[in-house]
Formats: sequence, structure tokens, C-alpha cells
Amino acid sequence: MQNNPEMILSRLAQVLQSRRPDHGGDPAGSYVAKLLSKGQDAILKKVGEESTELVMASKDGQPDRVVSEMADLWFHCLVLLTHHGLDPTDVLNELARREGLSGLAEKASRGTGRD
Repeated sequence: MQNNPEMILSRLAQVLQSRRPDHGGDPAGSYVAKLLSKGQDAILKKVGEESTELVMASKDGQPDRVVSEMADLWFHCLVLLTHHGLDPTDVLNELARREGLSGLAEKASRGTGRD
């Protein structure tokens, strides 16, 4: 496999899709298949754990751990996207839609009232 950082999200998405239990992924032999078979709550728990570990690495001023924990968080977020039948392209398209917009104006357009 060629080390092409621009394509890593696409390659990961393909691997994650192949690990879905409904696509032949074997929970006995694959961490991702096992996590997907446990359902959304298990996936969300991992996203929360990885988020906390990232925050702790940042607060501790450990740049190498920030990178490592961010990779773990992104990976588990990709698993969550897979659970929902989504793919990184969906997120990239949303980021592209927001590009060039004021963050405050974009947030107001969603009307969520969240910070």
C-alpha cells in the first residue's frame, strides 16, 4: 500500500466498510467489526474516551501524544461514520460548504444555539 496522506481517509473508509458485519466483517477477527457489531453506544463510548485522552495530552503539553490521541479520535470518528453509512467525503463536503463563511454566520444559519 502506497503511503499517500491525501488518500488515507478514502483507504480507511474502504477498509472500515469491509469490516462491517453486514459486509462480511468478522467480529471474532477484527476490532472494527467487533466494535460495529456492539452498536452505536460502544462506538460513542470509544469516541468519548479518545476525546478525553486527547484533551489530557494537550493539557499536559505533550505534542507527540496529541498527534497519537488525535489519530485515535479520528479513527473512532470514522468508525462512527461507518456505523451511520456515511463516509469521510460527507464530512469533507460539509467543510467545503463552510469554507469562506464566517464561523459565527455559519453557526447562526444552523440555528442550533450551541457553542
